[in-house]
Amino acid sequence: MAKGASSESGGVFSVSAEQQEKQPRRGRPAAELPAPALALPPPARETWTRQMDFIMSCVGFAVGLGNVWRFPYLCYKNGGGVFLIPYLLIALIGGIPIFFLEISLGQFMKAGSINVWNIAPLFKGLGFASMVIVFFCNTYYIMVLAWGFYYLVKSFAATLPWATCGNPWNSPECMEIFRHEDCANGTGAGNLTCNELSDKRSPVIEFWENEVLRLSEGLEFPGAINWEVTLCLMACWVLVYFCVWKGVKSTGKIVYFTATFPYVVLIILLIRGVMLPGAQDGIIYYLQPDWSKLASPQVWIDAGTQIFFSYAIGLGALTALGSYNRFNNNCYKDAIILALINSGTSFFSGFVVFSILGFMAAEQGVDIAKVAESGPGLAFIAYPRAVTLMPVAPLWAALFFFMLLLLGLDSQFVGVEGFITGILDFFPAAYAFRFQREVTVAVCCVICFFIELSMVTEGGMYVFQLFDYYSASGTTLLWQAFWECVAIAWVYGADRFMDDIACMIGYRPFPWMKWCWMFLTPLVCLGIFLFNVAYYKPLIYNNTYIYPWWGEAIGWGFALSSMLCVPLTALYKLIRAKGSLAERWHHLTQPIWGLHHLEYKVPELEDGALTTLTPVSDGSAKVVILESVM
Repeated sequence: MAKGASSESGGVFSVSAEQQEKQPRRGRPAAELPAPALALPPPARETWTRQMDFIMSCVGFAVGLGNVWRFPYLCYKNGGGVFLIPYLLIALIGGIPIFFLEISLGQFMKAGSINVWNIAPLFKGLGFASMVIVFFCNTYYIMVLAWGFYYLVKSFAATLPWATCGNPWNSPECMEIFRHEDCANGTGAGNLTCNELSDKRSPVIEFWENEVLRLSEGLEFPGAINWEVTLCLMACWVLVYFCVWKGVKSTGKIVYFTATFPYVVLIILLIRGVMLPGAQDGIIYYLQPDWSKLASPQVWIDAGTQIFFSYAIGLGALTALGSYNRFNNNCYKDAIILALINSGTSFFSGFVVFSILGFMAAEQGVDIAKVAESGPGLAFIAYPRAVTLMPVAPLWAALFFFMLLLLGLDSQFVGVEGFITGILDFFPAAYAFRFQREVTVAVCCVICFFIELSMVTEGGMYVFQLFDYYSASGTTLLWQAFWECVAIAWVYGADRFMDDIACMIGYRPFPWMKWCWMFLTPLVCLGIFLFNVAYYKPLIYNNTYIYPWWGEAIGWGFALSSMLCVPLTALYKLIRAKGSLAERWHHLTQPIWGLHHLEYKVPELEDGALTTLTPVSDGSAKVVILESVM
């Protein structure tokens, strides 16, 4: 047995002697047989220093702001504890299988989000689509960090600036929070009725809209740049750059802090929250089951959309993180653990959020529905308002916004890592130069920063909402996940990919994964995708501002820029290929084995025999034998 290049995990490539035996039976002398040559691989791909680096990076990326500010609200809105039924069901048949597919695909192909689709070249558009989506995410997501950083800086004051009126940004309609019992006799402050008081504006909202956003009348009125927020944005990009510039060796260390410390803060906030009056009522609102909600299609749609958002599916970053694993890493076990951590964090965050909202509702004497918020409304309106009612308010405000910053920071820099990995893998090694990675990361950060200048203007929030609603929406992620399943399960072959996984981890995963890739997950993705399209609603900001037609057109341009990558790339490849349509299809659906670590390419034998991977045991080491299939 002639041995080829060795891998870092002890694996060895060899060519089966069976190939030497089969050819003479076809009438060719053995001496004339060309020796199957294996090209020597380039230097081994960078890997995680410890496997825990990978776990922490995935936790940091997938566990983000959506777990804290979106899931608890959806749970409350869609029937409390009942929402867990569709949520967990769709996690089992959609979220976990795709999560596992992306990580294992990156680990097997040892490539970023573009080159990983050499496994089915016709579908390489999936790689370009994921790069477009993650670029958009990297561009607008960091704005939330800039706002959080701004609030964090403003928290270091004896009196929180959003707690009082009388500031330069406040209007005559500003009125500080009052207690409901003040209206017991039908009048409130200043001889105003409670109905009149309800039309007044909170200092929290005025600080957010008039000082932070400096909100203009609409998208068509961009206005001036808010330079304080711009400096915060620049500071966030500097942090991201120095987290990413040296690759996974440095990223893997930083996430130990950025991924774990938010849990410390969440526990502290929970302990504080449950000690507040009204906290128990808030938690009951969060979990109280409403069984009638199960009959509503919207509940199932919300569950599916949340799964794909919170699991960070379709962005290509999970594939990039998996590509830095050792070849024989047990990615199957990792995927299950990470899914449990992700969903568990979402559920736990609900107790933190609703204990605070319950206190806030009790203090104001209103129903919890009046204060329940999601998204930026929770982070920058509801929670800041709640902390103004607490003793030592600056401390709790600083803790919350520091947690928010860390939750978003690791999601941001791991997203940038995934984008950079895809770019560097896409260009041939011949174009490599010194400090290539550092320069590429810098260029990426600078380009994103200049695009984001449109979001720190007075009309910036309208631009941010366009990016958020269209560029990385549930529709684009569902489209991406559907075609990933088609490419792996039906084009490359689900059984074939299961064999590849067995070659890595030493055993075949439970068949449930294969069934999901082939049937259940594509059906779930297609069903939710069609529902979203059928019940599409144009974007409206704050239930009042309707976007102009050209603004909506820009939004759809964001969405289609990624969605069209898949069909257009496939069409381009089919047109450029030679031969009949069947020959083109056959050629474009055969994997291209590169030279990245364990990837290799063996010339097809002259008699047309194909080569396959067969994992066999050779003592303590794993040996991969290339066998000829007649």
